[in-house]
Amino acid sequence: MNRVTTSYRAAAEASVLMALSLLLVACGQPATEPEPMQETAPPPPASTATAYTGARVIVGNGNVIENATFVVDNGEFTAVGAAGSVSAPAGAAEVDLSGMTVMPMIIDSHVHTTLSVEGLTQDMQRRAVMGVSAALSMGRDAYDELLALRDNPPPMAARFRTAGRGISRPEPGRPTEPHWVDTTDEAREAVRTEAARRVDIIKVWVDDRDGQYPKITPELFAAIIDEAHLYGLRVAAHIFTLEDGKDLVAAGVDVLAHGVRDRDIDDEFVEAVRAHPELIMIPNLPERGVPTDLSWLEGLMPADELAAVQAGNVMDTDAQEAYGIQARNLARLDDAGMRIAMGTDGNVYWGAHIEMEDMVVAGMSPADVLVSATSVGADVVGIEDAGTIEPGKYADFIVLEANPIEDIRNTRRIADVYFGGQVVDRTL
Repeated sequence: MNRVTTSYRAAAEASVLMALSLLLVACGQPATEPEPMQETAPPPPASTATAYTGARVIVGNGNVIENATFVVDNGEFTAVGAAGSVSAPAGAAEVDLSGMTVMPMIIDSHVHTTLSVEGLTQDMQRRAVMGVSAALSMGRDAYDELLALRDNPPPMAARFRTAGRGISRPEPGRPTEPHWVDTTDEAREAVRTEAARRVDIIKVWVDDRDGQYPKITPELFAAIIDEAHLYGLRVAAHIFTLEDGKDLVAAGVDVLAHGVRDRDIDDEFVEAVRAHPELIMIPNLPERGVPTDLSWLEGLMPADELAAVQAGNVMDTDAQEAYGIQARNLARLDDAGMRIAMGTDGNVYWGAHIEMEDMVVAGMSPADVLVSATSVGADVVGIEDAGTIEPGKYADFIVLEANPIEDIRNTRRIADVYFGGQVVDRTL
């Protein structure tokens, strides 16, 4: 190729480039190489929150919100209020609960569970199925493996709290797990031993078991209460008689783990209770001694187990008399403003629903019984983040098909149970 041809081609190429530049300018584009394309920012992650709308919410502290909205995120309530006052996070899922009633999961302040890890695990999982989120075992938990379960709970099981071994006078022939004490030094040492085990409360039995054994004396339980308070622990007392109840209240007991059972209480006891407004009683009412409808348990427990329960569902006049004493005492103390907590004093995983009905029959209002089974129970058990439907609390709640303030038996009409924001599988 000669030099003329080369020059011509160079001039032609220059003309093409000039034309291209003019075209780009005419189109509003700079005559430079295009910049690389910017990467599109990824969309924000979907919200992990869920907003529940339309239900009546029984808060657990005596308040009720009609047509409520509440938001659950990461296992906690993050917002609760009347519809229109709560804004769900962008992208939150929504569950319509219109026509339903929501209440906190129930807290049982007095139980006695199976004394094995396997049995205790089953006990607590069954309680969750029945809408119970926590239970306080009131004594005989002598084995450290049980306390370990408190700190490492199995999945979807009610939270386990414990009084450890508990303290009594020697009772040969009865269970040996409690500390048996005869002196104030032994009593104080028993408290220190349980404090070292990090129990949640100290339990003392003040009962001679119908005259069979020497009873914990006022001197002994005063030492137990004093030592426990030095360690920042409260004391719950099993009682039977009115006189023991008076002495324990005077000594500064924190929780009466039963009501008075030997007779109707008097004005002196009522005034003593009024003078100690922080005192809590767990009535643990006995069976009423009248047959009740247990059909709501069908499908929730094995058929043979239900048949055994039904077999004991009969008229019992002796039980009616015992219930009558305790029911009258409960009604009088409730009227006096005493703080009441719900407890079942046994290992009947569905018993909380029966106990709440019995408390209403005794004279408490359904609304007050629901408070006793939720926020007051949380106080007794020692769980600060449960017991009410409020921001910052665990998202432990029951969805009911009807309002238990109208009929306390509606606590049994469970549509769903949410434990830490997760739906509980209610098959046993």
